[in-house]
Amino acid sequence: MVRAEAEQSRRQTRYEAADMVLAVEVVSPDSEERDRETKPLKYAAAGIPHFWLVEMAGEKDRPALHTYELDLVTKSYTNTGIYHQRLKLTVPFTIDIDLTQIDHM
Repeated sequence: MVRAEAEQSRRQTRYEAADMVLAVEVVSPDSEERDRETKPLKYAAAGIPHFWLVEMAGEKDRPALHTYELDLVTKSYTNTGIYHQRLKLTVPFTIDIDLTQIDHM
């Protein structure tokens, strides 16, 4: 997700890290370590204020969403929540998603 003022055209394909508000990473079986460890460090170093990590969890492979916010002092992410049933937030924007309905979306 990028800041509205960063949008220059509908065909834009590149943004600066400073334009980013939120990075979302979906953990892949082929890149678990990179998705959980390497990428969050890079996003934090780039100064992206919010980071979400989505993993499939449990015997039914349901989404578990971990939310993080950048600590400007340590330049690292702090966990702000773990969501299994419903993702309801007001920061960095207002969102309300029933995660149990993933098969019906």
